[in-house]
Amino acid sequence: MKNLLFFFIFIILFNCNKNIEAKNTVKAELEHEVEDKVEDKVDAKDEIKIDKDFLLGKFDYKTHLDFIKVDSKLSSKVLFLQKETYVAFLKMHTVAKAEEINLIIISGTRNFEEQKRIWNRKWEKYKNLSPVERAEKIMEYSSMPATSRHHWGTDLDLNNLNNSYFDSGEGEKIYDWLVKNANDYGFYQVYNDKISGRTGYNLERWHWSYLPLASKYLKSYNSQISYDDISGFDGAEYADNLKSIQDYVNGISENAKKFEIKK
Repeated sequence: MKNLLFFFIFIILFNCNKNIEAKNTVKAELEHEVEDKVEDKVDAKDEIKIDKDFLLGKFDYKTHLDFIKVDSKLSSKVLFLQKETYVAFLKMHTVAKAEEINLIIISGTRNFEEQKRIWNRKWEKYKNLSPVERAEKIMEYSSMPATSRHHWGTDLDLNNLNNSYFDSGEGEKIYDWLVKNANDYGFYQVYNDKISGRTGYNLERWHWSYLPLASKYLKSYNSQISYDDISGFDGAEYADNLKSIQDYVNGISENAKKFEIKK
């Protein structure tokens, strides 16, 4: 009986390993297929020149050679991303879809002027508050122009802009899949909860950042940008007082910070 029991256990373990190997093989094949399809989308150069205007979002990404329009099937509106970010997302999307997870990009690159329109609209919305309170209210979820990671073409918002959406049903499945798999493709949730003492923006389960590029830009931002560079919109004069660089630009998750250290 013991021998028979051991035999059945061996068969079960053998089949489990086979299933895992098969799944990994399919995943590798899907990723390779995406590479073949999009390899022409990435330029041969290794690095993108990081100048201050780029870091501040003061450029036209629609004509920038390192940016590309997202396929309308993968987005909720006309969007652009950096080519490297887009290729990484395509790999992730292909594997996710094979596992019945549908990832839709609802926000991608936003330049300074686009962020300014969002900011000024909310500034008017909260006009009953004091200037500092207005800025703090907006910065629960929205960045001051010249301080947004969305300027860089490395960050994207997925599926829904409400945290509650990811608490149950399809949203919960999507979020659980991302938590388990997104890092494998370079995407990290930079704005997690604040239990660990993270500063800045509130929890954003929808916001995922492609750190192989974004980490370089954050490092360059911290070395080149000062509060003198944050101007040209309502309430800009409060950026220093609110520590928008220290607490918000650098207010990212510990997991993301560990990636930065490794790099």
